[in-house]
Amino acid sequence: MESEPINRRTILSGAASASFLAHSAPASPDSKVQYRDLGRTGQKVSCLGLGGSHIGKQKLSDDEAVRLIRQALDRGLNFLDNSWDYNNGRSETLMGKALRDGYRAKAFLMTKFDGRTAESATQQIDQSLRRLQTDHVDLLQLHEVIRFEDVDRFFGQGGAVEALTQARKGGKTRYIGFTGHKDPHVFLYMLELTRKHNFQFDTIQMPLNVMDAHYRSFQKLVLPEAQKLGLGILGMKSMGSGVILKSNTVTADECLRYALTLPTSVVITGIDSQQVLDQAIHIAGTFQPMQSKEVSALLARTAKAASAGEFELFKTSSHFDSTAQHPEWLGGELPRAKQLGSDA
Repeated sequence: MESEPINRRTILSGAASASFLAHSAPASPDSKVQYRDLGRTGQKVSCLGLGGSHIGKQKLSDDEAVRLIRQALDRGLNFLDNSWDYNNGRSETLMGKALRDGYRAKAFLMTKFDGRTAESATQQIDQSLRRLQTDHVDLLQLHEVIRFEDVDRFFGQGGAVEALTQARKGGKTRYIGFTGHKDPHVFLYMLELTRKHNFQFDTIQMPLNVMDAHYRSFQKLVLPEAQKLGLGILGMKSMGSGVILKSNTVTADECLRYALTLPTSVVITGIDSQQVLDQAIHIAGTFQPMQSKEVSALLARTAKAASAGEFELFKTSSHFDSTAQHPEWLGGELPRAKQLGSDA
């Protein structure tokens, strides 16, 4: 009997284990890290990826950050996340240093841009490439699609869609995608206009965690649509920058295992110490998908804490919204009432 294709239903029914383990087979015998398909791109990426935001925070010296990035690559974590705006460019600059001496060839490198106009997006993309010390990234994504207006501006005349299209044609990126963390309905609108404009993304990055399942759920609303389109699914906010752990309902290990049990291509996690890197490598090498009883128990345990989004601040406040602090990136200031990321 053939394995049922993995999706949200099979995860919750417990039928996913066999097909998921096959999907997560290690990429090579000398690497214990499990690798997965990045959607329909034909690329293999490590099931966990190194987040660019945490690696660029002032907690780490330049040398420490470079050492952690290189060690992650040496040990099999090949997916590197970043963004033009992370830590005012420090994250990309540090990653660029780490990718010298042949390390660029070991990485599947992704970064994001915030510009909503073709002009501002092009400027940011080119600056990112200079910081990263490379002539191309493997994946380039439109960052923070958190407002319906973001979607309209992207596809509008002179919008960032022009810069993204030109970046791919010009060899600055191999694949393209978009990210966001606020409201799944904004993502559904993005996918609707993508079809309307006959445009095609390769990846989609969204919050996928134990609390998202209960509140403004990307897992329930967006994930099935992304699977239908064959997109590479990038999970983020598995611990909500540590806020979810403060609910005292779930451990870090459970957070990562839950996100990995979903049909994610890669789960991006913040790594800012040797201990955290070691934990990520261990989980990426020993992961087994949760069974239905474990998933049900975990969701039951987190339901009350998750019900109002109290521990998913990236959905309920503007604290995580870089573009909310810089309306000039958006092509003009938005009325406050329309900013889904605002506190209004």
